Formats: sequence, C-alpha cells, structure tokens
Amino acid sequence: MVVLDGERVRLRPWRAGDRPGFRAMGADPKVMEFMPSLLSAEAADDLAGRIAADLDRRGWGLWALEVPGKTEFGGFVGLKPVPEDLPFVPAVEVAWRLDPMLWGQGYTTEAARLALDHGFAVLKLREIVSFTALPNLRSQAVMRRLGMTAAGEFEHSALPPGHWLRRHVLYRKNAP
Repeated sequence: MVVLDGERVRLRPWRAGDRPGFRAMGADPKVMEFMPSLLSAEAADDLAGRIAADLDRRGWGLWALEVPGKTEFGGFVGLKPVPEDLPFVPAVEVAWRLDPMLWGQGYTTEAARLALDHGFAVLKLREIVSFTALPNLRSQAVMRRLGMTAAGEFEHSALPPGHWLRRHVLYRKNAP
C-alpha cells in the first residue's frame, strides 16, 4: 500500500482507529461548513469505509493524513475520480478535509503537494483539478498555493437549484 511522506506529514492507508476522529469531523459544523450537511456517525463510518476500500482497490485515493508528533489522524488528503455528472469529466481531483486543529499551519498545502506529485509522477496524470463551493475562500487559497489556475465556475449537480453552495469554482493544474 502506498504511503507518501513529506517533511511534516504522512499520507497513509486508513486504519480502524481513524473512524472516531472522522466521525467527530463529520459532526463538526466548522469542518462541514461548505458541505451540504453534517454527517451522522453511521454516514461518516460508511464514507470512511468507501474511501478506504477505494484506496485499497486502486492503490491511490484519499489517504488518511497523519502529522507525526501531533496527531495520528487529522483528516484526509488525496486524489479521487471526479463524479461522472460534473461538466469537466473525465478528471481526477485533489481533495482534502482536515481537523480544524491543523488549519492555518500549511499541512493541507504540504499534503496536497504530495498527492499532486504522486498523481503526476507515478500515475502519469496529465491534469489534476480541484473544486469547491464559491464561498469557500480558504480552500481556494490552498488551490492557488498549489499553483492551480482558476478555470471557471459551474453548478454542482448534487445540490438543488438555489442552494447557497451550488455554485462552484474549478481549478486546474497541468503536469510539469
């Protein structure tokens, strides 16, 4: 199984012990601010199970984020195929969701760079995208720090018309 190590972070396969932390993140309004809803413990466990299974099946995906010396589980960072109903498929997305105790310290950017490097160097992807709800300025700042370029806006089909999170911004990065 692939493990990606940076200077301060490690992206690794999920463990059963990651579930309580992921449940807490899914129930945290701060973490889930730009998601359609909070996650019940059952929904968080189901999502964690799908993420872990996808990572195991493909050998790449949304890795568990570890910050050695600080936390064994701080969220997830990695790569995933874009849902087929979005207007820019086929594509692979770099994505993240971190515990707020790790925000503002550069961990997201460092870990996402590891994922991007793996996607370009090992998976030989020609392009990686990222997207978020228009009001999510923090994630857009990470995208820019990663050297990604804004490539327009779109309506996310998983959200109903008029929903305050439906309008999304798309960022792209080409292989070096």
